[in-house]
Amino acid sequence: MIDFRYHLVSIVAIFLALALGIILGSTTLSDSVTAGLKREANTAAKRNEALREEQGRLTAQTRGQEQFAGVLAPQVVEGRLKGQSVVLVESPGAGNESLERVGELAKSAGATVTGRVTLQAKFLDAKEAGTIDALAAQLKPANVNLPGDADAYGKAGAVLASALVTRDASATGREDAGGSAVLGGFQEAGYLTVSGKPAQHATLAVMVAPSAPYTYSGGDAANKALLAVTNALDAAGKGTVVGGPSPAAQEGGMITALRDSDTEKNVSAVDTVDTASGQIVVILALQNELGGKTGQYGTGSGVNGYLPSPAPAATTNG
Repeated sequence: MIDFRYHLVSIVAIFLALALGIILGSTTLSDSVTAGLKREANTAAKRNEALREEQGRLTAQTRGQEQFAGVLAPQVVEGRLKGQSVVLVESPGAGNESLERVGELAKSAGATVTGRVTLQAKFLDAKEAGTIDALAAQLKPANVNLPGDADAYGKAGAVLASALVTRDASATGREDAGGSAVLGGFQEAGYLTVSGKPAQHATLAVMVAPSAPYTYSGGDAANKALLAVTNALDAAGKGTVVGGPSPAAQEGGMITALRDSDTEKNVSAVDTVDTASGQIVVILALQNELGGKTGQYGTGSGVNGYLPSPAPAATTNG
């Protein structure tokens, strides 16, 4: 006869067997999962290492290409702007280094750099529009006609352009009283600063766009104000190019605003001006502007290519 102790021992044995099975099963499963995770981790580590090596190669290649472009830039642009003159216009928030390098390269291309005009943040303040409108009317030279439908910045742009650029070769290289008065008036009001002799009337203009998009509520209006000045420079001279780094061709950037407007039909833009190769492209774009050709260059949306294609001949300047 089977007594209670036999049942108790059987029940204990069953539970011990179950416990042992669970332990052995979980150990086997754990070892399998651990091995799988180790394999995946090793694969990911190898993949990451390969990506790091590839990134290192690409970085070295990019540096080499930039060094190549920087060293050969003077030879590449030599003579392309011979007999021309360039004024540099710096927008609020633009990179000073890019402007300096473009200026040096313009000289290597045979052009004279008359000077620099640096627009101040105050110039883009919407609260200043009325004062800017009145100042433009006050300083307007007698030979400058302002469009009847122009806003304050359209008028200011036309007045400033009359002091900075010209299509008349005989008017270049000399500073007149009217141009000096215009720049002096805007400078005294705190809207800009000047260096060099920008009132000597250049034939070409380069404006460097802000390094980062204007993100405040009046950013779109600020871009429109800068484009009004840009359009005026292009209309009064032989050509204008806007240069900026890649963020300028992103949402809210000045170059994006240019390419989304009618300005792109008349004004060239380069969104790689912070690179040695991009600075060469600015010179090529200026040369094309002399020949009446406008283009959008760089890596951002809406470009015609990284550089003009075909590139303008090195022996001519339009």
